[in-house]
Amino acid sequence: MNMKFAKTVYMTAGIYGLIVLLPQYFLEKKYGIDFPPPITHPEFYYGFIGVAVAWQVLFLVLSRDPVRYRAMMIPTMLEKFSFTIAVVVLYLQNRVAGMMLLSGMIDLLFGLLFVAAYLKTPKD
Repeated sequence: MNMKFAKTVYMTAGIYGLIVLLPQYFLEKKYGIDFPPPITHPEFYYGFIGVAVAWQVLFLVLSRDPVRYRAMMIPTMLEKFSFTIAVVVLYLQNRVAGMMLLSGMIDLLFGLLFVAAYLKTPKD
């Protein structure tokens, strides 16, 4: 039962993340229009997407065998909470839009689910 929870959480996070992230490879110009100013350092934009996509793949791998990869759950929590904290601080400084805050809250939810999955997954 406990493994099923972790499998579901990580599979859901990985699929959701890929659905949200992959289209961003084609939206650089639109992002600059919708959230000015335009992107001036595309290497940061595409670098962020690439690293984030890699994490989604890790979530999918982890979902296949949570007990075996239980130790990898710890950095997945860090990935989610570090983004959440950064977005909240930036929002409070009026440096990101409310839509970005919503993204941070979704990551907070997944981070909390990752904590629960870690606690429910038996040690190897």
